[in-house]
Amino acid sequence: MRKQYPGNFKAKVALEAIRSEDTIAELSSKYEIHRALVMRWKKEALSALPDIFGTGKEREQKDQQKLIEELYMQIGQLKVENDWLKKNLNKLGR
Repeated sequence: MRKQYPGNFKAKVALEAIRSEDTIAELSSKYEIHRALVMRWKKEALSALPDIFGTGKEREQKDQQKLIEELYMQIGQLKVENDWLKKNLNKLGR
């Protein structure tokens, strides 16, 4: 079973990796984790920075896009259910 690390621990390691005071190998040795984890957490932290400092409008647009995608998924699911109900209602003799 894989060990799961809390978010604050990941953030601490990623921040130290971004600062570049220690090498990736030194950080992985210091925290007793694999180098790949240090590199992944650093990459995730760096890729999340634009979202953190993005404008409210950008965040609002992303939220709206996510809502639209979820609603389209619900529409698709409801259409499938509706078609199935119509098909089976006809089998019952209506």
